[in-house]
Amino acid sequence: MTVLRGLRSGLDFLYFAAGVLAALCLIAILGLIVVQMLARWTGEVFPGAPDYAGYAMAAASFLAFANALNRGSHIRVSILLNAVPDGFRRVLEIWCFGIGTAVMWYFTYYAYRFVYWSWKFNDVSQGQDRTPLWIPQSVMLFGGAVLAVALTDHLIHVIFRGDHCITRDLDDQSHAE
Repeated sequence: MTVLRGLRSGLDFLYFAAGVLAALCLIAILGLIVVQMLARWTGEVFPGAPDYAGYAMAAASFLAFANALNRGSHIRVSILLNAVPDGFRRVLEIWCFGIGTAVMWYFTYYAYRFVYWSWKFNDVSQGQDRTPLWIPQSVMLFGGAVLAVALTDHLIHVIFRGDHCITRDLDDQSHAE
């Protein structure tokens, strides 16, 4: 049991750490915008700032996926799940997590190949920054892999325990609109 507890805490830490990195990417976007504004006001040029902001936005999105899934922040249509009996609900959840898991591992596999070939051919961005594209693509790959692990984690939970371990903060969700 201690091995499973260690694995659970390790996975929860991984999802949380990815969420923290996503938040840091959002702060980096803010910093890039402020620096670009200061550069414009002083007549200087900050080449590549929009490209770096785009990389940070993609990184923030992919890194936040697993943490958002665990907190119940992804859009889930639960009207059907709440209307069906528990046995059928479990089958639907296994089906949904199974499809999501398969799609994310498929994405992760091809994202890995994408990063590999960008590195192999020394592909660089077309903007002024000339950043090697494998660097921002690697962050996307990492975020996608963490989401694939999270979906696999929840699929295994649904199969063996009968429920997922997604926690929903209803107070947070009630202030959404």
